[in-house]
Amino acid sequence: MAFTDLLDTLGGVGRFQLVYTALLLLPCGLLACHNFLQNFTAAAVPHHCQLPPSHTGATTNDSGAWLRATIPLDQHGVPEPCQRFTEPQWALLSPNTSVYGVATEDCKDGWVYDRSVFPSTIVMEWDLVCEARTLRDLAQSIYMAGVLLGAAVFGSLADRLGRKVPLVWSYLQLGGSGAATAYTDSFSAYCVFRFLMGMTFSGIILNSLSLVVEWMPTRGRTVAGILLGFSFTVGQLILAGVAYLIRPWRWLQFAVSAPFLIFLLYSWWLPESSRWLLLHGKSQQALRNLQKVAAMNGRRAEGERLTKEVVSSYIQSEFASVRTSNSILDLFRTPAIRKVTCCLMVVWFSNSVAYYGLAMDLQKFGLSIYLVQALFGIVDIPAMLVATTTMIYVGRRATVASFLILAGLMVIANMFVPEDMQTLRTAQAALGKGCLASSFICVYLFTGELYPTEIRQMGMGFTSVNARLGGLAAPLVTTLGEISPVLPPLGFGTTSILAGLVVLCFLTETRNVPLVETIAEMERRMKEAPSKKEAEEKSEEIALQQLGTSPLKETI
Repeated sequence: MAFTDLLDTLGGVGRFQLVYTALLLLPCGLLACHNFLQNFTAAAVPHHCQLPPSHTGATTNDSGAWLRATIPLDQHGVPEPCQRFTEPQWALLSPNTSVYGVATEDCKDGWVYDRSVFPSTIVMEWDLVCEARTLRDLAQSIYMAGVLLGAAVFGSLADRLGRKVPLVWSYLQLGGSGAATAYTDSFSAYCVFRFLMGMTFSGIILNSLSLVVEWMPTRGRTVAGILLGFSFTVGQLILAGVAYLIRPWRWLQFAVSAPFLIFLLYSWWLPESSRWLLLHGKSQQALRNLQKVAAMNGRRAEGERLTKEVVSSYIQSEFASVRTSNSILDLFRTPAIRKVTCCLMVVWFSNSVAYYGLAMDLQKFGLSIYLVQALFGIVDIPAMLVATTTMIYVGRRATVASFLILAGLMVIANMFVPEDMQTLRTAQAALGKGCLASSFICVYLFTGELYPTEIRQMGMGFTSVNARLGGLAAPLVTTLGEISPVLPPLGFGTTSILAGLVVLCFLTETRNVPLVETIAEMERRMKEAPSKKEAEEKSEEIALQQLGTSPLKETI
């Protein structure tokens, strides 16, 4: 009997599963705020050089006249952001007058920023403009590097220490480093704390999803995975609202970080995965957890009848194949696991590079950044509803492949929309982002179901590393726009379509299939699949032969 049968006996998708899932998904939703936080805390704002001190012979005290005489204008009549005249050009105050070949210099006295939308950002705080403008993107890259390292570290630790310990530590690290970021007074310290925050992203997402999946019966796993996606959607909407109400970057940073210290307090109540406990010989603790689940689901009598022997019997046949330690090589050592790993590496990378390429630079659409953030969140709702329906009634493979291919086509189609049609470009990009967000969440669930429990966390951690590589690569792909504006959307679109085809052609369906516990069981299942297919093909051939000799055929 499968372990999921035991969960069905103890109440199936009962009160425990609902409360447990809600308590884990609430932090995941707020975590989405941190992923897109720099859209607001590091927003680029209009700026120009600080006006120089008054010169002898000045003819006016009017600041507007000083600006016109001191700062060059570009072709659109906007002050140049990084240059000023070495000497005031008072001739420019006369109508229809222009000057050419006048000497300019860098902004020696600092910059003046437009604070009408953002009263403060890290760009204003540390003058991340002109020659230092790349430091703004560096801060985001450092955050993504933290996410990359966290995926490797927390994925491996969770298979050795359990799901709960890394999750609790992640809450503590995110709350502490997030609050410290809000109070730091140097850009270097800001980057260090952002790196530490990025590490916790993977620790929270991977362990929360694994705990939900491993405590959920088979029939509830799809909905649980999609609820994770909805929590991200809600998080993006919360970010748009909180950022609109709290404009100073330090207060905004603190507002989205402090709640994780509250999540830390109740996380001690959350029971460890009984699947993991049983596979690591901790049957007594697994028994206590299962009895608590039974009591909470109104099945106290069933829980009291459980013994260590009964609980262990549900996966006793797998114990002989479970090794006490696993390494990253286990993801490539056997044919079935190797195939899954290689395919998921492509899928996670492609999904991520396209997703972050669209979502991390909202100012490029020319509309209100708060409106675009809200739109990018709202569009996920219908996409998630469609994904939920198709994952339940069609399957994981078809859903993930369809969303990836559709997103890629929409991104490529956006290349043919004129740049002056900003509303249409934004709407089409939002739809593409909605498809990518839905496929992202589906891939989280799909990956958890494809890997056996023995290496599930390691597999999810390793494959999600490729998603972080995609997040790091997205800004690099965007810079290709300086060579040709068609290269970034073409790159994002083609990688998304490629990932969809990989899913469709090489991965197996997991809908309504019990979770695999060990690598050996995974290999047996993959070997049995071709034999079943051959048997079905043989039976169809026999049926066709019988049809070929039927009286109906002879009369035609």
